Amino acid sequence: MALSEASFRSMEPLSGKEPLIATPLQLVCAHCGLPVPKGLIEANSTEQFCCGGCKMAFRIIHSNGLDHYYQMADRREKATLTNRDLSSSSTRFDDFDQPAFLETFGQKINDDIHQITLQLGGIHCAACIWLIEKLPRIVPGVIEVKLNWARKTAQVCWQPTIVRLSQIAQSLYQLGYTPHPIRENEREALRRNENRQHLVRIGVAAAAAGNNMLFATSLYLGMFAHMAVDMGQLLRVASCVVGLVSLFWPGRVFLNGAMNAIRTRTPHMDLPIALGLTVGGLAGVVNTIRGVGEIYFDSLSVLVFLLLVGRWIQFRQQNLAADSVEMLYRLTPKKARKLVNGQPVETFVDLVQVGDLLSVFAGDLLPVDAKIVQGTTDIDESILTGESKLQRKQVGDFVLAGTLNQSSPITIESIATGRETRLSKIVELVEQATLDKPQIVEWANRIGSYFVVTVIGLATLTFGIWLWIDASVAVDRTVSLLVVACPCALALATPLAISVALGRAAKRKIMIKGGDVLQLLDRPGMIWLDKTGTLTEGKLEVREWHGDSKWKPLVATLESKSSHPIARAITDYVGPSNRAADLERNFSVVDHLGQGIACELSEMKVLIGNEKLLNENGVEIDRKSRILADQILAENLAPCWIAANQEIVGIVAIGDKLRANTLSAIDQLRSAGWKVGILSGDHQRIVNQVAERLGIQHSMALGAQTPEQKVEMVKQSFGEFETVVMVGDGVNDSAALAAASVGIAVHNGAEAS
Repeated sequence: MALSEASFRSMEPLSGKEPLIATPLQLVCAHCGLPVPKGLIEANSTEQFCCGGCKMAFRIIHSNGLDHYYQMADRREKATLTNRDLSSSSTRFDDFDQPAFLETFGQKINDDIHQITLQLGGIHCAACIWLIEKLPRIVPGVIEVKLNWARKTAQVCWQPTIVRLSQIAQSLYQLGYTPHPIRENEREALRRNENRQHLVRIGVAAAAAGNNMLFATSLYLGMFAHMAVDMGQLLRVASCVVGLVSLFWPGRVFLNGAMNAIRTRTPHMDLPIALGLTVGGLAGVVNTIRGVGEIYFDSLSVLVFLLLVGRWIQFRQQNLAADSVEMLYRLTPKKARKLVNGQPVETFVDLVQVGDLLSVFAGDLLPVDAKIVQGTTDIDESILTGESKLQRKQVGDFVLAGTLNQSSPITIESIATGRETRLSKIVELVEQATLDKPQIVEWANRIGSYFVVTVIGLATLTFGIWLWIDASVAVDRTVSLLVVACPCALALATPLAISVALGRAAKRKIMIKGGDVLQLLDRPGMIWLDKTGTLTEGKLEVREWHGDSKWKPLVATLESKSSHPIARAITDYVGPSNRAADLERNFSVVDHLGQGIACELSEMKVLIGNEKLLNENGVEIDRKSRILADQILAENLAPCWIAANQEIVGIVAIGDKLRANTLSAIDQLRSAGWKVGILSGDHQRIVNQVAERLGIQHSMALGAQTPEQKVEMVKQSFGEFETVVMVGDGVNDSAALAAASVGIAVHNGAEAS
């Protein structure tokens, strides 16, 4: 068949590389670069395609002015993915438009904009990221696409009145990236597969490195034992073969990374690594053929093995980072007690709808945002608000998912479920802060391009000098420089040193998410500290006992019948051995919710609680007791009154004390050059008191802060400081932790934050 001259031009890949696998009588696909079957050759056409999928993908990319993709993409890799993903025309995405699908996996931002996160198959290089994020130019109605490289997911915002989700999915599929709804089992399967690939590469590299070291040992010892020339050459050839296997199989990951860095003009540490491996490998092959000179394959094989181990460690750390946000969803219970005909029936929280009545027992976590319709109780909201004191809630008050019902059973009416709860909104803040936060480029990668130029310059200078001194060794000396200069200190020593640091931190019960954290903390800046549970222990305790000590056994015995946190603080303070054991069976306690307890003994009536309890029982507070209570309040402590037979017999000061090492830790931070501030959900007066004890200015001690306000304050700090650190222990701090340069979760907040 006669073809025009123009049709043969399609043999030239758009990337400028040599035709892939093509012979003089074969044309290559304009999209993937593979040979075009004879039956699909179109005469007089300037573009030829190996299949309908490639033709469709090429038309979409070309018609939208995205031809730069072919200059970035590695078409040899793209070919495999394209042929695999586009070969089937039976795949359909009609289910993506079903209301149940959109409700389960999507999110309605408003009436005009919807959002969904999809798992994408086929992402392998920077060109893929570039092309996918150009989807708004390809599909009208798509507003924005954000790709998460670590998790291989794309967050898509679109207008359902203009384009259907199935059309978006079909467009991604036609480009070679198969979309899936995110399901935990599928994500785990992809993760296991990638982990298996890492381990296979490490295994091959380890075998190659071990055998090459044996060959090298024999060669080195043979130099002293006068090994036969033929045997020495045999060992050199064997080392060359094994070394090339190491370079072009497991070591290919570095060569591909270097090619991608060149195509995308992005400095990367793979560049100098690939340069050292390539030059060392070429020199080794040449010297093996010549039978003289160093062959380098023992060093190159070991280097590939150790670099792959470091990369696998980095992969494991990325998985931990990807899981951290999902941990937040585990803070709400999986099941709830739904009232059906007045009877509690256990059901999954996902099935609870707005308006349903739920029963929540004392000690339970609230499953949804709701309004109390029956009962009065104390709610621990510290995990969301940072407020250390229990909040008294009664009929008509609102309660939030994830908070803890401390004292009494209540009946609630659901007003927000699933993604609409306060907890889910905070999770979204964390995810958004993670997506918006620029990726930290490691120092080694930033200087990679300069390193390559410097090494090449030194190699050229070395070659020139030795060419003038002794031309016979000029090439060997130059190659030796390139191999030795392969950035072990940057690409190998640095990751391994970081791994050691992570291991030592783990032994001290400190989990560090990634090595870049250590690099950032080297530069002092601004550090914000949460108060409750971070500066303080997050546990109520008796700070002072004012009154006759003879009342302690009786008070402790009465309070042991209550589960209130203040009661537990008093019983812990007195100790179980000091209770009035002789009264154990001769009294009953009446619990006045939100006020305290009362007990009528044979000879007297005892009240333990707040001022309201005393007033309702007709107890008058004398002037001396009033002054003492005001002093306790001035110290930001809560007074708990003790009255017997209508008289004040004692006052207990309840507070949340500072951690033992808080002051010394802050002094060390200041001496290291850090500026310290407090961001807390507690009352401003309490925060000021803590700040005074720690020597922190009131202007840098901010109380009554919501999660959103904490995030905003962290972001504002970037205007003055390059490094901003947030330290906290609750979910209310997690969004600020994600927005900061470094987030540090302490104590019991590690799982949440």
